Amino acid sequence: MQAMRVNSVAVMIAVAVLAGCATVTTPTKGDPFESYNRTMFKINDKIDEVALKPIAKGYVYVTPQPVRDSVTNFFGNIGDIYTAANNLVQLKIADGVSDIMRVVMNSIFGVAGLFDLASVAGLPKHTQDFGLTLGHYGVPAGPYVVLPLLGPSTVRDTAGTVVDYFGSVTSYVDPTWFSTTLFGVQLVNTRANLLGAGDVLAGAALDKYSFVRNAYLQRRQYLIGGDNSASESSESLPKYEDVGSGAAAGAEPVSAATAASGSEMASGAAAASEPGATSVRPDQMVPPRVQSFPSFKLR
Repeated sequence: MQAMRVNSVAVMIAVAVLAGCATVTTPTKGDPFESYNRTMFKINDKIDEVALKPIAKGYVYVTPQPVRDSVTNFFGNIGDIYTAANNLVQLKIADGVSDIMRVVMNSIFGVAGLFDLASVAGLPKHTQDFGLTLGHYGVPAGPYVVLPLLGPSTVRDTAGTVVDYFGSVTSYVDPTWFSTTLFGVQLVNTRANLLGAGDVLAGAALDKYSFVRNAYLQRRQYLIGGDNSASESSESLPKYEDVGSGAAAGAEPVSAATAASGSEMASGAAAASEPGATSVRPDQMVPPRVQSFPSFKLR
């Protein structure tokens, strides 16, 4: 009976994907996979609506703010190790040394990274991953693509995600159940940090898919070039301005990956609109991307 249910779910998802692939006859320039992407975007949002978001709300309800901040700082400190490696590979020596100093200071004086004393001391937190490293050396982004569960990406960033997995410290933690637990806590904590930003995003865009796509591509190009210019994949993509609260009436739920892409559109006050949600900007608190699934151990 359970096998039949699994097969039924698989068939339903396959039908949804095939149906979605026939909905966009003229894809937007720079987004040739738009039919698939829109379908996967909706699937990710539905999964978030029925599973991840309720869990995140429960986590916020039972976990005090200081504890959530400490969890965020702990995973942020681990992420700084990989950030430092990418900065050094890009020959950004000053940033790389600063990241190493952050890890040392927070690990020793911040009780294994539970407290972010490095930021208080004036050491900025950087955002890096291997996709950005490839972009730094001129590898084009390629078409935009929405990954199952992981959300917005590009062909280049998808390839970088494989390296990101092996570069993540938590992927080498044994036993496997403990590594999986760490991943689950990080995922739920990240989603909890983005509850307020997700609410803002739900009411900010006439077409949430296009809004998130543009925000993601422009943010990635900003991190590569240090300016606000659009990437080669998004220069012709339309912009969607705020349309007021009326647009939120029929808005779909926002997944963790979706909210992460649009989080910088939310102010600090807006990010705290969800009761119990963190008031700290998510991009200052958490690693920019959750690493690949810990169950996919290839070593």
